[in-house]
Formats: sequence, C-alpha cells, structure tokens
Amino acid sequence: MKRRLALALTALVLPATASRLAAQDGSVLRAPIQHIRPADQSGINVFESPKTDSTPFNGLALSVGAAFTQQFQGLKHANAASPNMVDGKDANKLIDIGKGFNNATANLMLNAQLAKGIRVQLTSYLSARHHQETWVKDGYLLVDASPLDVKVLNDIMKVVTLKVGHFEINYGDQHFRRSDNGNAMYNPFVGNLIMDAFTTEVGGEVYVRTGPFLAMGGITGGEVRGSVQNPSKRGPSYLAKLGFDKQMDPALRVRLTGSLYKNGKSNSNTLYSGDRAGSRYYDVMENITSTETAQAWSGEIQPGFKNKVTAMVLNPFIKYHGLELFGNIERAKGRASTEAADRTWHQYAGDAVYRFGPSEKFYVGGRYNTANGWLAGITDEVRVNRVQAGGGWFVTRNVLAKAEYVDQRYKDFPVTDIRHDGRFHGFMVEGVVGF
Repeated sequence: MKRRLALALTALVLPATASRLAAQDGSVLRAPIQHIRPADQSGINVFESPKTDSTPFNGLALSVGAAFTQQFQGLKHANAASPNMVDGKDANKLIDIGKGFNNATANLMLNAQLAKGIRVQLTSYLSARHHQETWVKDGYLLVDASPLDVKVLNDIMKVVTLKVGHFEINYGDQHFRRSDNGNAMYNPFVGNLIMDAFTTEVGGEVYVRTGPFLAMGGITGGEVRGSVQNPSKRGPSYLAKLGFDKQMDPALRVRLTGSLYKNGKSNSNTLYSGDRAGSRYYDVMENITSTETAQAWSGEIQPGFKNKVTAMVLNPFIKYHGLELFGNIERAKGRASTEAADRTWHQYAGDAVYRFGPSEKFYVGGRYNTANGWLAGITDEVRVNRVQAGGGWFVTRNVLAKAEYVDQRYKDFPVTDIRHDGRFHGFMVEGVVGF
C-alpha cells in the first residue's frame, strides 16, 4: 500500500516539477550556474571557464548533467614483428579484431552554486573502458568573486580566478578539445592525440585575465592521487600558462597560448598516462592476450616519464567564419627512476575543421598528428604518424553524430617489438549526448 502511494505521489509531483523547470528556455535542468562551460554544442571552442558571466545569482543552486558516447568500430591492424614465444604463445602476434560496437561510456557532472561567483564541481565516470565501475574524476572549487564584500577584494576578483581541489590540470589547450570518456561533444574527431597530455592532480591554479590576455600559475602534488607516503620520492608539479585570446571582429577569433609543466621528482607521474578512461581505438596493435580493460590505451604512446618530466606546448587557434585551425607543438623530456638519462619526445598536430549550415550544425575536418622520440629499452628514435578525416552533424545542440577515417603507422620500431612496421586503419562512428 505504501509503495503504491509513493508511486502515485511521484507520478503527480515529477511532471509538475519538470514542467516548472522546463519553463526556462525549454531546458529540463537549467540551474543558474555561473562561470561554467556548457556541456552541449555551445561549449565548443570554450577553453578556460569563462570569466565574464551574465548569469544572475539567485541563491544556492544544484545542476545535474551527463554525457554519453557509443562507438561502432571498423578497424583492422597488421605488423611485421618477428615471433616472440612466451609460454608457448607468440607475444608479437596481434589479436584478431573485427567490426562491432564498443561498450558505451558515461560521465555524471554535478555543479553547485554556493555563492555569487563561487561554485563546486564533481565529475564521475559512470562507465569507462579502463574503469567499468563508477570512478570519481575530479572535484574542485572555482572562485570568481570575493566571499567578502570588501572593495579591494572585489576589484582583485574582477581579474582573478582561483581553482582549488582535485582537477584536470590546465596544461595546453588540447585538453579542452579532447574526448573525456563520455564527454566527446567538444572533439571534432573520435580519437585523441597520439601522446595524450591529460591528468588530474591535487592542488591549485591562479588565473589573471584582463582583456584578451591570460596568465596562469599553479602548483600540485605531482601525482594523480594525494599521498603522504614515500616523501623522499615525491615533489610538487609547477604549471604556467600565458595566452592571448581575442575576437578581432565578428568573423575572426585569434588565440595563442604557451604552457609549461615541470615535475622534478615523482613517485608516479601521469601527465601522459592519466586518462583513466582509455583510448577510443579498442585492441589495436595489441597481442593475443589483450583485454579491453588492461590494455585500455591501445593506439597511444605513453613515453614512460614516471618519475621526472618537463613539458612545454604551444597552441595556436584561429576561427574565421566557419573555418577553424588548431595546432599543437609540444616537447617533453623526462625519465623513470631506473634510467640514468632523460629521454625526449616531440609531438606535432594540426586540425582543420569547417563548420557550416544553420547554427554550424554540420562540419567536416582533418587532422595530422605525428610523435617521435625515444622509448625505454629501444636504442633508436621511433615515430608514429596518424591521419584522421571525418565530419559530424549536431542533430540537436545536445546530440552529435560523427564519423572518422583513421590511419596510424609505426616507424623505426625494432623487429622484436610488436609495433614493428605496424599499422591500423579503418572507420569509427560515434554518437554523443551531452547536457
């Protein structure tokens, strides 16, 4: 009886609540959250959370958002590595892959407006390739206004932003365009870069923004999780970013940023291995013992800078009418504790995307990405090249359908390495929902 009564009350209350919420611009969950990047199409080409914001503060507010993706994969791969027999099995034999659906991935985003210009964000991976259980990605406080109504503090906060907690560090601009597990709305392609610079760390960042100029400095614990153990092996990471971003006229926007990340001592640094979601290209260039979870980063290069890393990246961005050009010019140097000398990697990537139609709901684009450097245990320099080409259609501002053709080739890997003369290529189709 009680259960039937509860269901009846729910049936009465939820439609009424939904209708009140839906009255705001037709959106079901449109809480007045300030200084936030939208999770739908309008969040494209938004980099740092916006400093200027006309959203009114009407008291404590909670916003619930989510993002989902699903891919259909049609890739094939091949190599020319010599056999490497381990326990009677050839460890250099590629696993057999075919066409099919990958597991869906999903993110849950919670945002709370605590005070004027002050909000907290929590993002969780509900399902990911590497972590199929729920996994918290980040949680942090963003402060864009003074909690005290003091003139000098109010004036300072007109140009200053504070970010404190466990968050996605602001190294480079590519991390604003990449697919983040279920959130793939901002990426015009399906895959991320070959060397995927993305991680979350515990610490703080301070931003100063005035006019078109941006400056950021930050310090973190240097690892993906907080720890007080092994203090002799751990040290902070330092971050810096300088940039210029201006809408020159109604048709032309120009942005240029340079970023630095430096960690001199870490027990387990993850700048190039911090994505706990995994690659979009399932099982490519993996051997016959591969599993989707354990070999979650197939198709990527992780340089192995586990204990020391210094990385710099330059990111130019131009949007003229519907044409977007984005570049990634990157150099990283570091090593693991077992190595006597640093190794260096360079990465270059260029995107060209053309958006057209009403509200730019259609687009086509291409990307060239190359990375070269030295891996531990391999004497000579190796190189990986990738070409991506595709397009997309925003069915609504919350629903995106996209497809790409990808061709990735491995150069100069030794014949004993599974990636020797390796190649994977084919098509990917992806559906994305974000709100």
